[in-house]
Amino acid sequence: MTTSSDPQSAALVMADGSVFEGEFVGTAPESGIASGEVVFNTAHSGYQEIITDPSYAGQIITFTYPHIGNYGTNRVDAESRGSFSRGVIVRELSRRASNWRSEMDIHSFLASHGLPGISGLDTRRLTRLIRDNGAMPGAFGAVEGPNATTPEALKAAASNEPGTDGIDLVATVTTPSAYSIPSQSSLKVVAYDFGMKTAIGQQLAQFAQVEVVPAATPAAEVLAKSPDGVFLSNGPGDPGTVPYATAAIQELLGQVPIFGICLGHQLLSTAIGGSIVKLPFGHHGANHPVKDETTGKVEITSQNHNFATDVASIEGKAHVTHVNLNDGVCEGIQVIGAPAFSVQHHPEASPGPHDSRYLFQRFEDLMVANGSKAN
Repeated sequence: MTTSSDPQSAALVMADGSVFEGEFVGTAPESGIASGEVVFNTAHSGYQEIITDPSYAGQIITFTYPHIGNYGTNRVDAESRGSFSRGVIVRELSRRASNWRSEMDIHSFLASHGLPGISGLDTRRLTRLIRDNGAMPGAFGAVEGPNATTPEALKAAASNEPGTDGIDLVATVTTPSAYSIPSQSSLKVVAYDFGMKTAIGQQLAQFAQVEVVPAATPAAEVLAKSPDGVFLSNGPGDPGTVPYATAAIQELLGQVPIFGICLGHQLLSTAIGGSIVKLPFGHHGANHPVKDETTGKVEITSQNHNFATDVASIEGKAHVTHVNLNDGVCEGIQVIGAPAFSVQHHPEASPGPHDSRYLFQRFEDLMVANGSKAN
């Protein structure tokens, strides 16, 4: 790999042939070309948390906020052990970082993670293209200097990029072995790591001892740990590519309280016989309004997903508890006849508002009501 120091002219070519010009930043892959499914995120801050969110595996992140990197990065705000995205696209990458918490500027951060990027791009035009035509593959690289490529090669790479459909991306981000997050509570939660964010583990540890297990852990092995509850984490890609997770959840249903977030929500939906649809360009941002149908309250939520539960497919199997007020997408379910619920959005909200953090309390209450005793 090579890291660019001086600005190099670069280009992004989308699968439909659209070309965007900019400058290469970060670390160039050996081939000189970075490719993936291009999505956009509308959050105004939290770029480090977004870049280190494992749910972006297989994707190139476009930031709609024009100025990225002005407050730097640090070790505390990372949401995983690295970055699993394919690259970042920004309008302007800050030359300086100004914040008392900053330990590394954004340029060094991208380089430390071996992450390629392109700046100086017309992100408004790119966002409108994705919004109007749906998320699509793209490829970018430097078109001058070391490892230079050509627009023709970028177009070919974009055309050959499979995107995130039909690919098991969970296997690339899950923990290789189980680990524990200590807590003072007597409650015990086993958390399936499908790409779990650090902030989720921190929230769970406020009321339970947490044991995080790999995505392919059998249900029998989880039940043998005698958990008070099972958590299904967020993660990347198509839930249809992880049938082993769906099978485990089916065995766990009715045996122990279950709470799922994002991909965990979709997997719980499939476990009860529901089906999943892919959204045109997904929900990626920190300002999505969601209505809690159980209370009538509206909350502003953080979201990051390209797939969603088909409401008609879970009729008679689960109650819809949350609805996205922008487009009516199912944002949460309560399984009928089992202590299991899930939400599509992110109540840990890192980054984003904390309106939905009450859902962790609901999980704790559900475990206690199911017979567990909290401290």
